[in-house]
Amino acid sequence: MVLYKNKYRIESTRLPGWNYGGSGWYFVTICTKDMVCYFGKVIGGEMKLSVSGCKVVSCWLDIPSHF
Repeated sequence: MVLYKNKYRIESTRLPGWNYGGSGWYFVTICTKDMVCYFGKVIGGEMKLSVSGCKVVSCWLDIPSHF
């Protein structure tokens, strides 16, 4: 483990040499406090979004218009 400013920190899990600035698909994991399913539930193998989940999808899809 490496120290940074006299504190322990977790090493990066990024793939060395990979261009993370390029186009591509990414898997994003969001962990919530106490593992509460704020964004919806998987029912019958399909994600059923809650109101909060729908808002997150809307914001996510709007990212390209900001950058």
